[in-house]
Order: sequence, then C-alpha cells, then structure tokens
Amino acid sequence: MSESNEPISHFIRNRVDADQDQGTYGGKVTTRFPPEPNGYLHFGHAKSIFLNFGLARDYNGICHLRFDDTNPVKEEQAYVDAIREDIDWLGFRDPAHEHFASDYFETLYQGAVSLVKAGLAYVDSQSADEMRANRGTLKEPGTNSPYRERSIEENLDLFTRMRAGEFPDGEHILRAKIDMASPNLNMRDPAIYRIRHAHHHRTGDDWPIYPMYDYAHCVSDAIEGVTHSLCTLEFEDHRPLYDWFIAKLADLGFFERPLPQQIEFSRLNLTYMPLSKRKLIQLVEGGHVDGWDDPRMPTLKGARRRGFTPAGFKLFTDRIGVSKSDSLIDFGVLEDCMRETLNESAERRIGVLDPLKLVLVNFPEDHEETCYAPNHPQKPDWGKREVKLTRELWIERGDFALDPPKKYFRLKPDGEVRLRYGFIIKHVGHDVDEDGQVTCVYAEYDPDTKSGTPGADARKVKGNIHWLSARDAVETEIRQYDRLFNVPAPGARREGDEPDVERDFLDDINPDSIHTLTAYIEAGAANAEPESIYQFERHGYFVADQKEHAPGQRPVFNRAVTLRDSWGQGK
Repeated sequence: MSESNEPISHFIRNRVDADQDQGTYGGKVTTRFPPEPNGYLHFGHAKSIFLNFGLARDYNGICHLRFDDTNPVKEEQAYVDAIREDIDWLGFRDPAHEHFASDYFETLYQGAVSLVKAGLAYVDSQSADEMRANRGTLKEPGTNSPYRERSIEENLDLFTRMRAGEFPDGEHILRAKIDMASPNLNMRDPAIYRIRHAHHHRTGDDWPIYPMYDYAHCVSDAIEGVTHSLCTLEFEDHRPLYDWFIAKLADLGFFERPLPQQIEFSRLNLTYMPLSKRKLIQLVEGGHVDGWDDPRMPTLKGARRRGFTPAGFKLFTDRIGVSKSDSLIDFGVLEDCMRETLNESAERRIGVLDPLKLVLVNFPEDHEETCYAPNHPQKPDWGKREVKLTRELWIERGDFALDPPKKYFRLKPDGEVRLRYGFIIKHVGHDVDEDGQVTCVYAEYDPDTKSGTPGADARKVKGNIHWLSARDAVETEIRQYDRLFNVPAPGARREGDEPDVERDFLDDINPDSIHTLTAYIEAGAANAEPESIYQFERHGYFVADQKEHAPGQRPVFNRAVTLRDSWGQGK
C-alpha cells in the first residue's frame, strides 16, 4: 500500500505553518468539525473529518466536535448518536472536546444584546416577502428597512420580548446593521435571530428564538478558541460576515484577539454519486434505496455496511488532496483506495458464487483430504487454515466450458486442471438438462499430485480453479453492489434532451446496482462476526452484513469492491 505516515502538504497546512512560524496563535492549533444533527454524514464529511481532526492531531492541537443545533425543527438526538458513531468509527472522536451550539445559547444571546446596545443590530418587523423584495440583487443595492433606525431602547425592548416568547413566529427578526448597498449580499443586514417556537432536543422549550448559522457559527468558534475554521468554498462569500461578527464582539470586549480565521477548501464531488443532502433524502423517502445505511448510499453508515474502511477513506483523502479548486473525482479512485487497503488487511477465504457440482468419481465416499490454504499469500506469519476436500465439491460454473474459447485454461471436456491447494483432476463426464445447461461435472483426481507434497509439481497443468467441499460449505446470501447511477453526473443535461426541460437525477438510477446470489463459502467465514471482511479468492472483498448476518444463522455478505475495476465491462 502506498499510504505514507508523512503529513500531506497542501495550502491549509502551509497557512498553519506560517502562523506557527509567526507565533500568531502562540503555537496553538485548534480546529472544529461542526455537523448539523439533522441527517447522516456522507463521504464529503469524511474528507472534512480527516482534514480537521487530522490537522489538529498533526500539530498536537485540539479539534472540537460541535453540533450545530440551532434549527430545532429538523434536529434529533438520533442524528447526534449516529454522527458520534461515524466519527468513532473513523477513529477521531474525543468526548472531552464535544460541544453543542446550544451550550452557548445564553452567550450568543448576550452577544446579540451587546450588538443592539452598540447600535450594530436592530429588530426588523418586515414580512419575509418584504425583506426579500428589499434585499436587492447582484446588480442593484438593497433598500433600508423602514425599521432600521429604531432607537436602541426600542430595539432592546423588542428583542427582550422576543426572548420572552411574546411574539409569534415571523413577526420580528433581529438583523445586523451593516450595509444594504454592499456588493456582497451576505453583508446586507443579515439576520441574527429569528422567532421559532419549537421544542429543542436539548434545551426543551427554554428558547423561543434561535440564532442564525452565520452568527452562531463564528461566535461559537471564538468561544472555543478555534484558530483555523475550515469550511467548503460555498462559504467563501460569507467570510466577510464571519470576520465582522467576531471583530465587533471583540471590540465590545467579548473576545480577545487573535481571532479565528476562516479558510475555505473545495468540497468533495464524486462521479456517479450525488452528495447533496436534498437528493439523498429523495432517494430514501422515495424508496429508491433501503434506508440511509443502504450499502449503495454515499453515507458513512452505508459505506461501513458495504465494507468500506476508515483506512480506505484515509488513503482516499490523502490521494485527492486539499485545494481551492472544485473538481470531480472519479468514484473509481475511492474504490481503488478501498481495494488497496483491503488487500493489506483482509484475510483470504474461498467463496463459490455461481456453484456447479463436481464429483471426483475415484475419490472414496467416506474419505477426506486436508488441504492447507494461506490466510494471506503475502503475509506468511498469518498462518494457514485447513480446507477439507471430499468426493463432492462445488466449483464456479464459469470454470467449466463445453465449448471453450481459445486460451481457456480451466476445466473442459477431457481437460485437466489443478484444484487450488489440492490435486490435479481430469474431466471424465458431465450431465446436462433439457436446456443444455450443465448440471454436474465428473472428474478423476490424481492422488500423487497434492499441493505441498514432494513431487506433486512434477506434472504441470495451466489451469487452477478454486473449490469447496459440498459437505462442509455453507449456503450464503451474497449481495453484489455496483454504482447507484448509470451516468457520472446524475441529472445533468445530455444530448437530445428537450432544451427547456430539467432532467430528474432519479431518471439516471442504475436498475442493476444490486444483484443477490445464493453462493457457498467456507464455514469459518460463515460463522464470522458481523463486519468481518474477507477477500473471497478471485471475486473481491466481502463483508459480513452489519444488520442481517449473525453466527449460527444463514450468512449474508456484501461485496465491498471487486479485485479490479470492472465497471462498464459487463462483469
């Protein structure tokens, strides 16, 4: 595996290094990961997690996990628990540095009061439609609210009564007084607090008003002593507002300088895989997938159930790097990273996914041979395991052909192959059904050719096939997953589309994104614990399903990735 322990260089690390050299923050590096507890984390969050937590770790600093719980209508404790589990799985969560924006509700409120007292905020009583109409456009300045020049005393009175819950939702809103003519729309008197009579999952009914994200986020950063606030590029135009809020509150004595600095980086964009929360909700609520942890979903819950690993995500984030330029990463890059890390970590087992019966006609019925298979061919210290060979075996249907093509080195009429880890066998017959489908193959084995015994390699054959004892193999449900969408950019316009008709991304769903097979695997793998991952030789990497696999019951395995990229090749 090409993964290195050396930190990956990028522009954010260079910025941190410069601050370290200049002593900007006294040698401290403090970052934060601020998810909203209103959904499940996806692959893009994994990139942010490795960046924020990894950067803090590399500089012996702190990364705060801060739940941005300022919108009680959409937030639930279940999402908080799910986010914690995902970050634990990736190996980063530290309960000592876990916070909630709601921890700071009183401080946030007092900060807003101070802005009102300083004449930097006012209560606006326009309707939402009026505010929208007066905001202006990118080419035209906004119009001052008729309530913008309310006295400080009136604003304080109204804001205090908003806090007391005297007004219904939408009657008033607290806004910063900045510049309605600013070319940056985010600076045109943005909202700070809105009235929302909603039950909060942590504070209950204590608060009838809630801070807006642009205010709560930067102030929470300053409260926690964040030095480098890393966010994606869509927040670049919000940076002047971020700086304005914390600078004004620092001037009012709320915070000491130096203040946090916001740094933007490009978000993760993957082919075949939309990472929009809105679109993911559509997939789940429309029944196009089997929930948020469906292995085809780009959520960390789905990835874990599919058999993707933290090591694979780490290699992926290192490989794609961190930049300020948006780019579209091929989903195959992520699969390659999973393949590369799983090759290192997964023990080998045998699985026959398309079983065909093979009978060794000269093998005694009551006899068995013990063969030895390495747990990992590149790691001899992992040892070997016993695989029993009996008279009746399962082989792959594709390993026998009545009319083989050229350079076909598996079993064929009158042909010879080696049973991997076992003996050389020769075809002597077969049965077919009325449709011409082969139902059973008969062969003779050469008892003097057992792998690993002296002289066994004297006879050379080109073919080598895997097998399982029909007596010992365990019937298993295998789920093979492919990309959820047929095209790299689901929903994007294509040649031939009507010019004024927007394409629905759901129209690009791949109807063959999952295939369920009845297969046979080694008993040792069948009895493994959920989330155990193996390479089934010649087939790929498979994980015991997190929810439906249980020792002693019919096994269920999900394919994480194939041994090589076969997308679009009909394999």
